[in-house]
Parts: sequence; structure tokens; C-alpha cells
Amino acid sequence: MSDKSDSEQIDDIIAQQDGWKQETLVALRAAIRAADPDGVEVVKYKKPSKPEGVAFWAHAGDVCFIDVLKNTVRLTFSKGARMAPNDLFNTRLDSKVVRAIDFTEASLVDGAAVKILVTEAVKLNVAAK
Repeated sequence: MSDKSDSEQIDDIIAQQDGWKQETLVALRAAIRAADPDGVEVVKYKKPSKPEGVAFWAHAGDVCFIDVLKNTVRLTFSKGARMAPNDLFNTRLDSKVVRAIDFTEASLVDGAAVKILVTEAVKLNVAAK
């Protein structure tokens, strides 16, 4: 167990990265926070192969999470399959539950577009309660 808050643990996840991955994480976190200031940051799925865990954002349930993979930073929407189709989604398109966006070194984060997706995901969660 960590003595750090979940937000501080997410700070650490971001600090562990460098270059484009760190920049992508910072931009995505800023867009998520701007879209849902009432959202809660949570760290889940700590395991030996990923002791730092995975950064989640929740509001009336899981909204989205960011996972750092070998060649991508993946933003996954927990109820993405129920969201309106969007050209930003470029992976997990066959899932019956989630949709995701893989960002590579060549990708730019469109903060405004991410904010729209987060807002939609929050509305889905709130409507389900």
C-alpha cells in the first residue's frame, strides 16, 4: 500500500515516462480533468508486472483509463461501445464494451476532442445511476 494519494500516484506514473509518452499523458490528463472537474482519479490493477498500476478517472463509475504500452499510450473508455461512433477511436473497435484511442509518437492529442468524449462518457455513467 502506498501512503500517496491516487492523484500523487498518477503523478508518479507520468514521471516514470519520458519524451512523447510523458507529454501524451500530461495532455490527456489535462483534457480529462478539464472535461470533468468533479471526476475522481484512481489507481487500479497494481500487479508484479505493473506495480505502479493503471490511471483511472471515475464519475458515477469508471469513465476512462490510460495505459502505457510498449509503443503506444492507450486511452480507453470503459463504456465506449455505448458511445456515439467517433473517428478518434482507433482500437478495441470489436469490443462489446470498451473503445480506445492509441497514441503513438507521431500522434497529437486533440484536447478539445478528448474533452467531448469524456463529457459523453460521464453523461452515460450519470444516466445509468
